[in-house]
Amino acid sequence: MPPSLLRAFQHAGGTFYGAEAEGELVGFVLGFLGWSEGVHMHSHMLAVVPERESRGAGYALKLAQRADCLERGVEEVRWTYDPLVARNARFNLTRLGAVATAFLPGFYGEMPDRLNRGDRSDRFEVRWRLTSPRVESLLGGDAGVHPVAGTSLLELEGPSAVPQPVETGAAVDAPVLVGVPHDFQALRALDPELGARWRDASARAFASCFAAGLVATWIGPQGRYVFTDPGNGPA
Repeated sequence: MPPSLLRAFQHAGGTFYGAEAEGELVGFVLGFLGWSEGVHMHSHMLAVVPERESRGAGYALKLAQRADCLERGVEEVRWTYDPLVARNARFNLTRLGAVATAFLPGFYGEMPDRLNRGDRSDRFEVRWRLTSPRVESLLGGDAGVHPVAGTSLLELEGPSAVPQPVETGAAVDAPVLVGVPHDFQALRALDPELGARWRDASARAFASCFAAGLVATWIGPQGRYVFTDPGNGPA
């Protein structure tokens, strides 16, 4: 992204924070206001250098973004992420308390970067309702009790590194489970054709869940999304 565009976002009042360690920038978060279906912060980018991943920088940046939004009277943050990247799903849903409310197939079109090149840019949109009981409970350290059983639409079969997608053909009846690989990016690097089959099979399962009015609220330790009725439980 051109520095001039980043400067414009910053000058206009967008959320733009960096994380520093030992005098160097190791991560950043960038967001700007949106007003589709109500005023919200669209968190466009969150990134941490690889050697600093899973050490708290990303979490600290999201907390800074939350504090900035609340100070300005903005109570919802939205963003998109690849639903096949289980690590990001755990961070977004189970750590921050965001809820996936929409499936956006091919959202960004073709992307030339290393991680996305040659893959369809399917995305979930999540909504982080900053003052909801769910979010405040999770940020306060209370993980609560979440369903880990339900009707399964997509299962994993075979070795954990390169599992095959198995569509069950079950009817959508909440709660619904949708399995995804432990490390989709590594799987796709090893077997691009298998990665494409996972992309297509998961897209069918996700589309069925959202078409039925369900939302993704959790991802279990075995890499299974939990889709529930949005009217059940705190959002």
